[in-house]
Amino acid sequence: IRRCLEDRFNFMEIETPILTRSTPEGARDFILPSRVNLGEWFALPQSPQLFKQLLMVSGCDRYYQVARCFRDEDLRADRQPEFTQLDMEMSFMSQEDIIDLNEELIWQIFKEIKGVELARPFPRMTYATAMADYGCDKPDTRFDLKLVNVSELFKNSQFKVFSGAIASGGIVKILPIPGGNESISNVRIKPGGNLFKEAAEAGAKGLAYIRVLEGNEIDTIGAIKDSLSAESKQQLLTLTGAKPGDLLLFAAGDAAMVNKTLDRLRLVIGRELGLIDDDKVNLLWVTDFPMFEYNADEKRLEALHHPFTAPHPDDIADLTTARAQAYDIIFNGTEVGGGSVRIHQREVQEKVFSAIGLSPEEANDKFGFLLEAFEYGTPPHGGIAYGLDRLVMLLAGEDSIRDVIAFPKTQQARCLLTNAPANVDAKQLKELEVISTYKPKKDT
Repeated sequence: IRRCLEDRFNFMEIETPILTRSTPEGARDFILPSRVNLGEWFALPQSPQLFKQLLMVSGCDRYYQVARCFRDEDLRADRQPEFTQLDMEMSFMSQEDIIDLNEELIWQIFKEIKGVELARPFPRMTYATAMADYGCDKPDTRFDLKLVNVSELFKNSQFKVFSGAIASGGIVKILPIPGGNESISNVRIKPGGNLFKEAAEAGAKGLAYIRVLEGNEIDTIGAIKDSLSAESKQQLLTLTGAKPGDLLLFAAGDAAMVNKTLDRLRLVIGRELGLIDDDKVNLLWVTDFPMFEYNADEKRLEALHHPFTAPHPDDIADLTTARAQAYDIIFNGTEVGGGSVRIHQREVQEKVFSAIGLSPEEANDKFGFLLEAFEYGTPPHGGIAYGLDRLVMLLAGEDSIRDVIAFPKTQQARCLLTNAPANVDAKQLKELEVISTYKPKKDT
């Protein structure tokens, strides 16, 4: 990576601070009390985002860093509380330029590490297409089971589970499984079955199904069958491309739950049926993400990536529905990097802060230094960051990020070697003028 970025593309490696201030970037901060400035707090960086943008303002037009980042979030097999990023930023480059440069970098990595020469350009897919066809924004495109939206067909259906979901603003989608009649029994779809459990863990209350029989007859629960006229049955088969022997799995409800359910089932079934070639390497750019998503708990919009992402020029009039100039790189169904073209105009940045619920006073308090920097002729700029640990995990063919990190944390965010986190002396807390309010639960 260093040889490619420095020798071929003239990047400069610059270290940015670890002790910084808390800013909203989508996850919880790790915070540290200051002994010198009592009552004030440092935060460990979730990313070097603000610093690298300020480097672009300063005239350092090609920056990179192998950066340590910290996020206090729930852990998974591909996530750790502290991790390593390859962080990059560059001025006077469009989204196309940034993607092209990064394809060259990724091509070089795969050639040197795996002896694989990837075909270029990498395929691209919009966020809208990814969600429609795969139910997720990081689709595994090594196999071809695609989802089909049949909401229009069922919106006036007598089957109230479907029509009611649509009337409430939800959708109905199908996962068609070629030859599924033979490989997937009813027991697995019904309560207690493994596919039902997978759907339930994604939030679904149940799984409906149709089996396509010889002569295009269908076998299903009576309520669905009774609601389908001969014409609508034919439309269903046409929409899904289903043939005798195929199984159609339905999910109905709000779009997020439906997509999560069928995406999960697609991966489980794809693996089970041997549709995924583990030796295959599929890299994909996903583009045109929405600028914002709605946070139902806080009842406000929040940035899908981060609030420094530039909106699509065609969508600037209404930021609430705007597409972002953002792009993720997906490796066999896992996001390994993401970036965007950044906002470089103060008035646009202030509009975005307003959209996510920051008052002018809050925006100035948290980001005044960035807004002020934009007054000094900020160049157009953009960048990307890769999760290096995650990329190494995939290149090494491992299933857990902990297998490629020295001294990893457990899923409870503990270091088993040093038994951290741990208590500290009362004297240390007194120096910091802080005290823990945690009270352990009494054993009953």
